[in-house]
Amino acid sequence: MSAVLAAYGALTLATFALYGWDKLQARRAGRRVPERTLHLLALAGGFLGAWVGMRLFRHKTQKRGFAVVLAMAVLLHAAFWGWWLRAER
Repeated sequence: MSAVLAAYGALTLATFALYGWDKLQARRAGRRVPERTLHLLALAGGFLGAWVGMRLFRHKTQKRGFAVVLAMAVLLHAAFWGWWLRAER
């Protein structure tokens, strides 16, 4: 269980950092992080980092697709954990 929580933590930090990096690159007109990468990290378990990054950096907040993918990631992981915890009984 601790390995799973560590993975969630690592994905959260990585996703948060990439949102910050992408915002910085957007301001500098530099090389951006592909949107697909940001979506995949959120779906893989970095949804908390994506949410905090979106709010703190005010990044990707106007793109509806990011909110949809973020909501799907939360629902997907909540359903998984609900199933997992029920199966553990």
